[in-house]
Amino acid sequence: MATPENDHRIDYIEFPATDIVRTKQFYIEAFGWTFEDYGPDYASFSDGRLAGGFFTAPHVQAGGPLVVIYTTDLQGMYERVVAAGGKIVRPQFEFPGGRRFHFTDPSGNELAIWSNV
Repeated sequence: MATPENDHRIDYIEFPATDIVRTKQFYIEAFGWTFEDYGPDYASFSDGRLAGGFFTAPHVQAGGPLVVIYTTDLQGMYERVVAAGGKIVRPQFEFPGGRRFHFTDPSGNELAIWSNV
C-alpha cells in the first residue's frame, strides 16, 4: 500500500451489522463476495477489487455515504438482491449516465446498484 499510486485512495470501508451471519449470507448470495471472520463480531469482505468489513452494532443509522455498486445486468442484480433478502427502497430509475436502484441489506445499510448498459 505504501506506493504513490495508492496515496489518497479509499482503501477499506466498514459497515455496521446487527447480525453478522445474516449479513454475510446476503452479500455472498447477492454478490458472491468472500469473507474472513475475525471473531464473532467482525467479518472482513472482498469483492475482488475493494475490501471492507462488517462490525456488530446494536442498530444501523440511516444516512451517511452511499456506496454504489456497478453491474452489467441491472435487472438480474435487482432479482438477486430481492432473492437474497434485500429490501428495495428506491426502484429502478434513470439518471444522467444510466439507471440504478437502491436497497437495504438485512441490517438496514442502504446501497445502490447502477448500470450504463
